[in-house]
Amino acid sequence: MGVIGAGNVGRALVGLLSDPTRAHALEDAATAPLELVGVGVRDATLPRPGVADNLLTSDVAGLIEKDLDVLVEVAGGVVPTRPYLESALRRGISVVTANKALMAECGTELALIAHEHGADLFYEGAVGGAIPILRALRTSLAGERITRVMGIVNGTTNFILTQMTTGGSDYRDALAQAQALGYAEADPSADVEGYDAAAKVQILSTLAFGTRLSGDEIDREGVTSIRSIDVAFAQRSGYVIKLLGVAERVGETGVSRRVHPAMVPLGHPLAAVNGATNAVFVEGVKSGPLMWLGQGAGGEATATAVLGDVLDAARNRVSGRHDAPFSGDRSLHYVPSERLSSVYYLSVDVIDQPGVLAEVAGVFGRHRVSIQSMEQSDQGVDARLSFLTHHALRADVLATLEELTSLASVESVGACIAVIDRLSA
Repeated sequence: MGVIGAGNVGRALVGLLSDPTRAHALEDAATAPLELVGVGVRDATLPRPGVADNLLTSDVAGLIEKDLDVLVEVAGGVVPTRPYLESALRRGISVVTANKALMAECGTELALIAHEHGADLFYEGAVGGAIPILRALRTSLAGERITRVMGIVNGTTNFILTQMTTGGSDYRDALAQAQALGYAEADPSADVEGYDAAAKVQILSTLAFGTRLSGDEIDREGVTSIRSIDVAFAQRSGYVIKLLGVAERVGETGVSRRVHPAMVPLGHPLAAVNGATNAVFVEGVKSGPLMWLGQGAGGEATATAVLGDVLDAARNRVSGRHDAPFSGDRSLHYVPSERLSSVYYLSVDVIDQPGVLAEVAGVFGRHRVSIQSMEQSDQGVDARLSFLTHHALRADVLATLEELTSLASVESVGACIAVIDRLSA
């Protein structure tokens, strides 16, 4: 087998493969010896702790041309990774990848190439680190009619929101803490703007419902607008704010896929998932609610998921078979978030003077958004109005916010956060 990438995950995988105390167990699980013949990197002259120098090569194309059974890709990115994987699959080499961006953009096409050439394409490490959620959806729950997959699938944002909830930090301080601890990159936009979670939602949706992996847009909202006052309101009201990735059926043929902050009731299992931990909550017609929880990032955690895929691919090679690609359901259609109904939390800063509350309430009424409760806090000459609505269409809520911003009495419109009930989004 060969490996592309010698970052945290690649080095951890090499360590797992070379651990003498696990050699017999790995051979038994693979039903054959596992031999690593090369590790492809951009610059083979740089030291890679834990990887023997004689394994390193910058000739990735040459590595693929060797007599490989399995190629592991943990380098990330779409270019030049995609051509390498396509080349390997067309040669009948099974591919194991942890590349969520690549799978979200062209996973369906890669799976078809793999099937055409008698190879496997496995990607457990692309979602949830060590959590074996993709394997569960692909095998254990293959016969179930899943209605919703909902989870905390980005450890960086969950750490930030946990710090804001338990430590009283504001967003900027919590982000700085995440960066200092290595949970967030210097440019954290992929995490905090929801792009990372959106790619994972697309992958989960494919296995849960049969949607395609072809770079489709996911309704996406990050955590950058969340303020400490929103977190405090949620706590007073019996909720905690989490960034959720959601894929769910809407009617018989509709599917909604989205990423957004949500107020989760304290009694919901996802409410207790803190720090950089990931969790995925699955609801099925027969199985009911199920949840997987574990370390969602990090080299060693992800490497364990990758190694599990390697063992599956090795067993298939020995037995002369390969797994069929995920099945697509062409009857499914996309349902935009604007057509969905939820309870919402809204906050509005207004001039504190008579008649303003009635004016604001009138805007809600004109757009068919019913107010469930309201909390007012004075701030000198201004006041902050915090609302919980009854169930309302998101399109109506957005129209309400748009009109509120045009009022002279409104200083600013704050967060708009969906509220989930115990077992739904």
